[in-house]
Amino acid sequence: MRRPILPVILALLVTGGVPGTVAQEQYPTRPITLVNPFPPGGLADLTGRPLAAALERVLKQPVVVSNKAGAAGAVGMQSVAIAKPDGYTLLISVPSITLLPEVDAIFGRPPTFSRDQFAGIARLNADPVIVVVNAEAPWKNLKDLIDDAKRRPGEITFSSSGPYGASHVPTEMLLQAAGGLRMRHLPTTGGGPAMTAVLGGHAQFWCSPPAVAAPHLKSGKVRAFASTGAARHPSFPDVPTLKELGYNVEYYLWTALFVPKNVPSAIQRQLRDATRQAVQNTEFRNAMDKIQTPIAYQDADEFNAWWAEDARRLTAAVKRIGRVEEK
Repeated sequence: MRRPILPVILALLVTGGVPGTVAQEQYPTRPITLVNPFPPGGLADLTGRPLAAALERVLKQPVVVSNKAGAAGAVGMQSVAIAKPDGYTLLISVPSITLLPEVDAIFGRPPTFSRDQFAGIARLNADPVIVVVNAEAPWKNLKDLIDDAKRRPGEITFSSSGPYGASHVPTEMLLQAAGGLRMRHLPTTGGGPAMTAVLGGHAQFWCSPPAVAAPHLKSGKVRAFASTGAARHPSFPDVPTLKELGYNVEYYLWTALFVPKNVPSAIQRQLRDATRQAVQNTEFRNAMDKIQTPIAYQDADEFNAWWAEDARRLTAAVKRIGRVEEK
């Protein structure tokens, strides 16, 4: 007796038993890696760790932060760009994800990665940076620092999170706005080491994320001279903006969550929903309050449009800076 064919085919489809069909895998079913391409202590780390903890509660799987520092963030970013697009490798990054490919172009190098290898999931925060100096520095304000730099070209040292990184670019923008000043550049591997360089006297100042500067400002180890926003930072109302002081510089340091571009749209939607819930988590919000970094959340559609506009501003800034050869 011949068996009905249709029920057999339907059963095989449900179980994935027909050659060439793949059963839909539930996501996530195992731990997720959140790559921070910078050392511990910087804004990406200070935002990424509480975000990972909040995502774990939503996704019901471990979210493990992995620091893959090197080449001003390029090492970790490239590792995510070429990772399997299955939703198990995420990236938390700052504007360096925009800056580094533009720097490769200026130097005529093959790009380590490109912006179009990533899909933005959400922006988490967006703050100006703050010009801070060691508390024992002789200057009382930014004018004193600039005047001293004019008298001693090439002698004052600033630190950064890496060449053309998220703190190097605003410093070069300031030096240009101040008449093309020359200073020594001490590049490091991230925000934490850049602050350590100032605290240890190896550099005299740097453009710090508020999150990194806040505890050292509170302890009195560093002093703030200016911020790079259009308006004064709400956590530092006594710190003037560069525009107030006569320097036409406006710059924001943001953090955002990314995945490799070809992650399936269904998984991207799930990560978007999870991130939207995570930023509302009380512990995450408290962590951001502790480092005095307001949440400036944007979902993927809004963020990716904003990112494109920010990329145009940063690309123009890098082209104005041009090739900066380290001494």
